[in-house]
Amino acid sequence: MKELKFVDVGEGITEGNIHKWLVKDNDDVKEDQPVVEIETDKAVVNIPAPISGKIKIISKPGPVKVGDMLAYFGTEEELKGAIKLGASNISVRDDQKNKLTVPAKVATIEPKHNELTKEVLATPSVRKLAHELNIDLNTVLGTGPNGRIMENDVRAHARSSAPIHTVPIYSEAKEESHKDRIERVSMSQVRKAIAKNMELSWTIPRAVHMDKIDATYLAKVLEKEKPKFAKKNVKLTFLPFIIKAVVDALKENERFNSSYDKEKQEIILKRYYNIGLAVEADDGLRVAVIKDADKKSITKIAKEIVELAEKVRNKTISIDEMSDSTFTITNIGSLGGGYLSVPMINYPDVAILGIHLIKDVPMVKDNQIVIGKELPFSLTFDHRVVDGAEAVRFGNLIKEYIEDPEFLELSD
Repeated sequence: MKELKFVDVGEGITEGNIHKWLVKDNDDVKEDQPVVEIETDKAVVNIPAPISGKIKIISKPGPVKVGDMLAYFGTEEELKGAIKLGASNISVRDDQKNKLTVPAKVATIEPKHNELTKEVLATPSVRKLAHELNIDLNTVLGTGPNGRIMENDVRAHARSSAPIHTVPIYSEAKEESHKDRIERVSMSQVRKAIAKNMELSWTIPRAVHMDKIDATYLAKVLEKEKPKFAKKNVKLTFLPFIIKAVVDALKENERFNSSYDKEKQEIILKRYYNIGLAVEADDGLRVAVIKDADKKSITKIAKEIVELAEKVRNKTISIDEMSDSTFTITNIGSLGGGYLSVPMINYPDVAILGIHLIKDVPMVKDNQIVIGKELPFSLTFDHRVVDGAEAVRFGNLIKEYIEDPEFLELSD
């Protein structure tokens, strides 16, 4: 008989939500057949059967944590010892008899204040900070590798639990008085992850550089190349050209392709170029990642953009396809409105580029007013790692590439 547990899928994920079972209890399943969909804060993961046989489902749809028992697999005889435990997922295996038993009584020990269990992963400096802020690390959700608690996790927890010394503008009493006209909506795993990432992003001391690009020639190149790409069943947009320009600019401004280790006070420069793209789904934004974008052509990047966006929308994108970005781009212009905005940095990246709606505007060229294509952009950056002058130079280089006919012609 084989167990199926919710295992550590990486990226610091410690919990998920059983979205639905793809088979019924006591069904016959085959090895590697997907049996359950689990939604994490990164993606929807299909968990396969470890062996062929019958399935005994243990966990109902709902929240689960890493290590929780999901199901058992085996012959009908072997599964007679498997007891449905519901959400508790507590079982003890008697290896000698190869049967499952349930303890008559399970003692629950509540952790005392500042008493750390062995499961808490944190460096001495983080433990010291927690002590200074009077925070029990057992109550803090870690976002580092394997659930390691980082300094930002402790500070975010401190802010969320701190009392607010203001007059409440919306009290429970008021809520009760409007009970027939309000609705409380549970946050999805994705929405919770977005909230947590925004809290992490807000801890970054940021600054913003804004400018605009003359995209007139880029628009001409796009119109010229679109029919050729259409014959290859590839949808061509401005975005692949912008990605290529960004990658080349990153090679000359390496601190924008890095992350900041606050504990060691070191900048981690990255010699690879994984470009994250913010993609909207019905349950919130996800960041899909074009891996090794410097090694890919405009055609390949254009294909990947479409493929990844489709995977985000139908919830088939893998965790790996949303991991390890080194720089992020958010295409606000694709939503059809807005002139400039201040995008939130995709932690732990150092910067994010917001590109906005391209519009026809009057421009002065050769002492004459002509109509051209204007592309506004905003660059939000971590001011601990880069300064404003560096941001201007980086932005100018992106402009230079996108406005350069020779670069655009050779970019594929």
